[in-house]
Amino acid sequence: MMDKFVAGMASLRLLSGTVEIAAAVLMLRYMQVEKALLINSGLAFVGPFILLATTTIGLVGMADKLSAGKLLWILLGVSCIFFGILKK
Repeated sequence: MMDKFVAGMASLRLLSGTVEIAAAVLMLRYMQVEKALLINSGLAFVGPFILLATTTIGLVGMADKLSAGKLLWILLGVSCIFFGILKK
């Protein structure tokens, strides 16, 4: 039996991959650098959202197995990742 948290995480990653492939197909279809950059900019919003959602699902699935201190360290690490991604 598949864990519902693992299934949710995998589903989000499949959705993310599908969006990435669709974006690549659109770039090839339009064959213009300006439009490809616009499409690529849209992907910049999808990636961090998928990371956050997948991590959240995983943490909810493990919440009963982790101490409060470990959860705090994980949240701090994810915050550092987002700070690094979003910093200009």
